[in-house]
Amino acid sequence: MNSVQVALTMSTHVSHRDVWYTGRVQGVGFRAQTLGVAQGFEVTGYAQNLPDGRVYLHMEGTETEMDAFIEAIAKHMDGHIRSTEQRSFTGVRTCDAFTLRA
Repeated sequence: MNSVQVALTMSTHVSHRDVWYTGRVQGVGFRAQTLGVAQGFEVTGYAQNLPDGRVYLHMEGTETEMDAFIEAIAKHMDGHIRSTEQRSFTGVRTCDAFTLRA
């Protein structure tokens, strides 16, 4: 491994994306289906129901993987999502798998 590869492998900073889904996204298995979709992507993070009826998704990975993951969720949950709000940032890795939170 050369020094560039080591630096990339050892990096603790990754791209993060927060997504808030609005629509008929609670009580329809949205989080569980998101967990299933996540297994096909190299992302970590979690999905969580919010008290206001939205679902919050936090993910970490490459921009390309996160874009593809969000697109796959949109296709898989077609008809349930009315709108999304997204925020991207870079920070320290906080998750080592994709999970569900209550």
